[in-house]
Amino acid sequence: MKCPFCGESETKVIDSRESDEQTRRRRECEKCSKRFTTYEKVENINLIVLKKGGKKETFDVEKIRKGVERAAEKRLEKEKIDSIVEIIEQKLRSMETNEIDSKKIGEEVMNQLKKVDKVSYIRFASV
Repeated sequence: MKCPFCGESETKVIDSRESDEQTRRRRECEKCSKRFTTYEKVENINLIVLKKGGKKETFDVEKIRKGVERAAEKRLEKEKIDSIVEIIEQKLRSMETNEIDSKKIGEEVMNQLKKVDKVSYIRFASV
């Protein structure tokens, strides 16, 4: 890791702390003795959505959020919607492939809505 102050590549880690999403490291430059902090986190894999006509599109979690919000309008709290969207995204990212059929995404949204609110499930399924 290069020192941001002098550009030296020899640094030592003084302290390292892990959290759920990242690792924080406190470093000290071997040359100028200044300290700095670095953060390390796992890079998200870009998911590709395979549309009906064979077209490929970059995965956008906001599209899922909007669909769930529309289906659950006046029925579910924002926190519950956020939780549903997070569960769906985690399931999709944990799949063995980074290319996911749009139909599979829709099925997963319906599965999650069905567990929480039948009316929202029916609204989503009817679109």
